[in-house]
Amino acid sequence: MGHLHLDVFPRVLTARLLLLLCLFGLSAGTELSFVTCGSVIKLLNLQHNVRLHSHDVRYGSGSGQQSVTGVTAVEDSNSYWSIRGTNDAFCHRGTPVKCGQTIRLTHVNTGRNLHSHYFTSPLSSNQEVSAFGEEGEGDHLDEWTVQCGGSVWKREEAVRFRHKATDALLSVTGEQYGRPIHGQREVHAMSGPSQHSLWKAMEGIFMKPSEILAGGRDSSHPHTEF
Repeated sequence: MGHLHLDVFPRVLTARLLLLLCLFGLSAGTELSFVTCGSVIKLLNLQHNVRLHSHDVRYGSGSGQQSVTGVTAVEDSNSYWSIRGTNDAFCHRGTPVKCGQTIRLTHVNTGRNLHSHYFTSPLSSNQEVSAFGEEGEGDHLDEWTVQCGGSVWKREEAVRFRHKATDALLSVTGEQYGRPIHGQREVHAMSGPSQHSLWKAMEGIFMKPSEILAGGRDSSHPHTEF
């Protein structure tokens, strides 16, 4: 089993998330029933009740990239992810994310993208999931396709994320890490769908659709649920 080492950066609320809170924290809006591009959200694995999480802790085996885990804590600021388009397909702020759309999930506090590849995960020996890139820019292995049942990703819906390059699904099966991230669950990717690969959008900043879509002036506003 691979070991993890802790980087020197403190686990505090970074300038990126603090800026978002200052800009959007007091904003209000009507309830959105779907997830939109540009939103900053937390994702809950329904089977294991953990939120998708990352931090400045790197894998001691496999790729050596920034680790991605699942945490039970609701309030942890390291569990926020920004929904973005890909280099080939822009994701206009406030537009609903469609079922079958390919997106990137960028970790707000570190600026690295949710990523996978054919390295072996340290605990379960499934496919490793990491966070990769700098300031939101990585490579084609950062792309995930949203699998849901209708035309758009509904907030109350259980969805799956299929890694575009390897066809594996973002999953949690319950393996727990020891020090220095004791109790956090391993996040990995698996080839087949199961209850372990179901996720739901939870807390965050949900960008409202722009009136441009209805032929009017752009008046995009966020809806917050911290």
